[in-house]
Amino acid sequence: MSTYSEDKRKVTTHRLWEMKERGEKITMLTAYDYSMAKIIDQAGIDAILVGDSASNTMVGNATTLPMTIDQMIYHAKSVVNATTRALVMVDMPFGTCSGNPIKSLESAIRIMQETGADALKIEGGKEIKEDVKKIIDAGIPVMSHLGLMPQSINKYGTYTVRAKEEKEAQKLIDDCLLMEELGCFAITLEKIPATLATEITQKVKIPIIGIGAGGGVDGQVLVIHDMMGINKDFSPKFLRRYADLFSIMTEATQHYIKDVKEKNFPNSSESY
Repeated sequence: MSTYSEDKRKVTTHRLWEMKERGEKITMLTAYDYSMAKIIDQAGIDAILVGDSASNTMVGNATTLPMTIDQMIYHAKSVVNATTRALVMVDMPFGTCSGNPIKSLESAIRIMQETGADALKIEGGKEIKEDVKKIIDAGIPVMSHLGLMPQSINKYGTYTVRAKEEKEAQKLIDDCLLMEELGCFAITLEKIPATLATEITQKVKIPIIGIGAGGGVDGQVLVIHDMMGINKDFSPKFLRRYADLFSIMTEATQHYIKDVKEKNFPNSSESY
């Protein structure tokens, strides 16, 4: 099976633009630790997102809101240390980019300096345009995140598909065009109608990465614990599981327990 990793050059924002121009789909997964990041980087993934979804997958929180900047830096440093090819992006966590451009820039600079990451991902549209502009003007690449924005879940009150109504759909289009104008290098669109995502992808020159946004976008992102089948409690329509690591790891653990209990591990060849 081809891994599409023949090109060993470091992936940059410019290379993502080139991929969009030639119609090559962009692949992205989340990672939060050294071991997982090393595996998917060597497999040939184009981009790794150190997502604030670590709040759910690594800590067990119900939302992404509890993640702090210190926690994001910890996870991001681990991923950067494992990565040689993929472009590494870090989520700016809840409250670090929310209408105070100077404070937002300070947080952005801290993340970049302390992690060595390549870029940031920021949730929000025109409401935080001054924050985004300030960060980009400082030389920090930004991917925008629009559509369903998990940091705003308490405002929505539901994880349902966004932008189904004309008013919200038009705002989403306007926000995407604004983020492109501000200089964002790409946009993540989460859980919106596929036809709308395709329309936006055709309207903007920057890459559009989808999660639950259909196949008409420039690339796809999934949470690694979901697509690897480690997390069995989350089954949205857009998720395809490529492995069942929950069952494999459970069986391996039970086998280990059995061997230890029955005094079959360690054996003489495994002892000094």
